[in-house]
Amino acid sequence: MTQQTIIDNNPDIRTQQAKNLAWWLYLIHGASFVFSLGAFSFIPLIINYVKQGESAGTFVHSHHSWQIRSFWWYLFWMVLGGVLWITLIGIPGALLVWGVAWLWKAYRLLRGFIDLNNNQAVP
Repeated sequence: MTQQTIIDNNPDIRTQQAKNLAWWLYLIHGASFVFSLGAFSFIPLIINYVKQGESAGTFVHSHHSWQIRSFWWYLFWMVLGGVLWITLIGIPGALLVWGVAWLWKAYRLLRGFIDLNNNQAVP
């Protein structure tokens, strides 16, 4: 029996591998968030989309969905802030939107990371 067959037939190993990947993706999303305000989060986002199907049936699947939703909502709020910034009158509103979006994204990353380490699904 090959090692790949053993891994495919053992749900615990499959779940652990999916968990490890999600852990690394949280770290990459977090690094992108801290160092580029999320500009490079499209890289782990692509991996989330590609690997999400492999984690179906495990609690890790919810973490891929959580990261994907977090990315798109954060992008939406950043673009909205950009539109407000362009209007010049909306600059204080843009700063508020960006600040709240940053705090929200930080919460989502931390909450997901903690739940993943506790072997829990995220809502």
